[in-house]
Amino acid sequence: MQMPSSQTNRRHRRLKLMLFGAVVLLVVLAVVMALYSSSHGGATKAAAAGRRGFAQFNGPQPVQAAAVAQGDMPITFSALGTVTPLATVTVRTQISGRLMQLGFTEGQMVKQGDFLALVDPRPYQVALEQAEGQQARDQGLLHQAQADLARYKMLAAQDSISAQQMDDQQYLVEQYEGTVKSDQAQIDSAKLNLVYCHITSPVVGRVGLRQVDIGNYVQPSDANGIVLITELSPISVIFTLPEDDIPDVMKHFGKGDHLPVTLYDRTNTTQIATGTLSAVDNLVNTSTGTVELRAVFQNKDNRLFPNEFVNAVLLVDTLKDAMVVPAAAIQRGVPGTYVYLVNPDNTVSLRTVTVGPADGDRVAVLSGLKLGDKVVTDGAEQLKDGARVVLPSASTATAAAKPAGKPGAGRGRRKQPSGGA
Repeated sequence: MQMPSSQTNRRHRRLKLMLFGAVVLLVVLAVVMALYSSSHGGATKAAAAGRRGFAQFNGPQPVQAAAVAQGDMPITFSALGTVTPLATVTVRTQISGRLMQLGFTEGQMVKQGDFLALVDPRPYQVALEQAEGQQARDQGLLHQAQADLARYKMLAAQDSISAQQMDDQQYLVEQYEGTVKSDQAQIDSAKLNLVYCHITSPVVGRVGLRQVDIGNYVQPSDANGIVLITELSPISVIFTLPEDDIPDVMKHFGKGDHLPVTLYDRTNTTQIATGTLSAVDNLVNTSTGTVELRAVFQNKDNRLFPNEFVNAVLLVDTLKDAMVVPAAAIQRGVPGTYVYLVNPDNTVSLRTVTVGPADGDRVAVLSGLKLGDKVVTDGAEQLKDGARVVLPSASTATAAAKPAGKPGAGRGRRKQPSGGA
């Protein structure tokens, strides 16, 4: 006998619900197991990492160290400077006329008095001859008046003429004498103009590009002149220092000390020249708070070029027999300025120090350390006071003191003392 259709449908629905519930249960179990596994694994990893960090924190830390050395430390000031010629001359004509000749080649080195250009001298030669002719005429009149005066004096002695006539003749002679002197001045002026027609170099230096060509009419009011000459040897460099540094400079410069200045290229790596400080400006630039200084260099090899930018290092003083450590050993933080001192038992102690001048990768220590102490130079960021360290034999170095070099060898800017003992 067949079942009713309604009962069959109910049985099918019940089976579907049971299957759906089983699937849902399996999914929920899978999710729970995954979450449990993930949580348990992360905790395990965190615990392992914590154990490793703890072991690392409490274990000896590999560091590098250097011994405190003794040596001379230069006290220097560094600044950006500009190469400035001691003389820059724009050669202009002092008279008007047509330019007939140029006696130089662009870029040529010239000496003082070398011929540079010729302005047409013919109009000034004619003026000279005219002045000389006028003088000859006036000298003839003067001689005639002087002869008449001599005769008038003889007649006056005989009471043959009045005193007024003789006085008038005397005044006439003086007038002609003045005229002749004025004529001589005109002659001298014409001769000077002829000299001005031949233009010569007023200084020793290098000639630039010509500003006018032959055949042009030149005159003193020309803005660009004929050519520009710059003096190259000796040459100077102008640089600025903050006003706070000037007292230290004047302490030595005011006594007549020859303070050396060393120049480096724009990358601050290659030394270009050495010279001496020659002048300090007499006022502070209120907009920048700086003072200009001038140093002079012989520049025999012409390595310094006008308007070139260079790095100037002024050597003010030298700190003799100073305690020196690598700059990497100096730390700054809440305690102030400090170092990590390596103890004989391979532990470190935080030691506050007072630092002085710096020279590149070296720093002078004024107080807080003694000669022979070892300070950490690498790995200090992982240390604390009392931490244990290990020093590989290859990592221990000595901060060898540099011998007193030639003036201006230091390139580091002096650091003001900071920290406490």
